[in-house]
Amino acid sequence: MYLIIGLIGVALGAYRAKKLNGNRADILQYAAGFGILFAVLALVATILLDRTVI
Repeated sequence: MYLIIGLIGVALGAYRAKKLNGNRADILQYAAGFGILFAVLALVATILLDRTVI
């Protein structure tokens, strides 16, 4: 699950950087940042759901 949501973040980050007319380094940085952010958010959501819904 984290991988899928992380890949969605990578795609959104790359799209956003391209939309802002970024070069290759900008696209890679946005993709990495969004991928990490989305994966961490998915992990936190999974932990919260696991702890609250038994």
